[in-house]
Order: sequence, then C-alpha cells, then structure tokens
Amino acid sequence: MAGAYETDFRAHPEAYRYDSSEKGVFKVQPYKDELLPDWGFKDEAAAEASVEALRARYETYRSQDDFVGMDMVRKYLRMGFTRAMRYAKYSGGRKYEDDGTKRDPEQWAAPEKRAAAVVFRDAWRALTDDPAYQCLKEHHQNEVYAPDASPMAE
Repeated sequence: MAGAYETDFRAHPEAYRYDSSEKGVFKVQPYKDELLPDWGFKDEAAAEASVEALRARYETYRSQDDFVGMDMVRKYLRMGFTRAMRYAKYSGGRKYEDDGTKRDPEQWAAPEKRAAAVVFRDAWRALTDDPAYQCLKEHHQNEVYAPDASPMAE
C-alpha cells in the first residue's frame, strides 16, 4: 500500500508512536497484514466474527507483552465502530454530497450497521479498560518510544 512505513514495528517497537486515533491502521507492519483480513463490519454477525478473531490476536500479543500489536487491535476495533457508525447514519456511508456539502445523518439509515457498531464499541471499550493494556501503554510511552527512531509524524 502506498504510504506504508518501511519499518517492521514488531522488530522496532521503539519506532511506534502511540496515538489514540486510528492513524497508521493501514501502514503499521506486520500488524496490518495480520489484522486486516480479520476485520469486517457488514452486519452484526460479521462484526462478532471480526471481534472474536481480533480478540484472539490481542490475547496472543498480550501474552508476548507486544504493546504495538495490542494497540493495533484497539485501532481496528475503533475503526470497526467508526466505519459501521458512518454507514449506520449515512446511506451508503456517504457523509458528503458530490458537491462537497455535508449530508444530514439519518437515524438509522442501516440498522444492521448500527448493531455491528455496538459490537465493536463494546469490544473496543473492554480492551482499553484492560489493566495489562494500560500498563504496557504507559511503559511504551515513557520508556520504549524513541521519537528519533519513528517514521510516524508527531
């Protein structure tokens, strides 16, 4: 994918800059290749299957104290929530008209996407509340991350 970082973030976790947003979700390797195939939000069943697969990956990363992997799972869960909500509120997921004007959200344009969003939201919140995640996040920010080694913009 164009714009992907040329860094192996598993081999160089010091290069990974924590960001609470979804930034880097399609750029941080090897995690993108591991997590993207498990991600889908077509409907509630797809979201449940996605969350189950992503949670399994999270537990593997957690058992290895791999904060970057754990955080990338968080990003995919958050992205599942935000993308599903966009489709739930805007028919076809289109937030803007062709001329650039913002469309008014509907309640609910796609109820099946709203159900998928709830599945992702609940999993995302549970992950961010995990004490192991919180501990490793703090450790990464304070002791591992090296801004000079990171290709990720501040």
